[in-house]
Amino acid sequence: MSDTPTLPVTFRPGHTRAILLTAGVAIFLTISGVGLLLDRLGPGERLSFAVTGALIFWALAQLARVKVVADESGVTVVNIVSKRRLEWAEILQVNLRPGDPWVFLNLSDGTSLPALGIQPGIAKQRAIADAQALRALAEARSLAHPEEDQG
Repeated sequence: MSDTPTLPVTFRPGHTRAILLTAGVAIFLTISGVGLLLDRLGPGERLSFAVTGALIFWALAQLARVKVVADESGVTVVNIVSKRRLEWAEILQVNLRPGDPWVFLNLSDGTSLPALGIQPGIAKQRAIADAQALRALAEARSLAHPEEDQG
């Protein structure tokens, strides 16, 4: 199929990731710099500024780590605090409806899994193309292994 990307493929919100990591570095440097420049602070207080900046950077880095990785055997969804591995047969539908903040995967167990690695926030057309590519992969993989869908 010409619409399906070559595996393995990783989907992630590139612009959002760059903004979050850049903001995290800037915040860490600013807060740490302020802590170093204030003469009245003791070593412990200066350290607390650096730790606060590092915690803010860590939180933004967690937001930036989201991705969806598709390979021959399935899909790995990495969200902010969770990571889940899915076989292709488990994915029944890939949804990105107007107004959705990210892609949702409808699964064979009746649940829906958000896949934050594909989100239309800053790059809407890229997210739509990524969702279509993941949908094409899921459909091609389920057709290639129809015996796995019965269960």
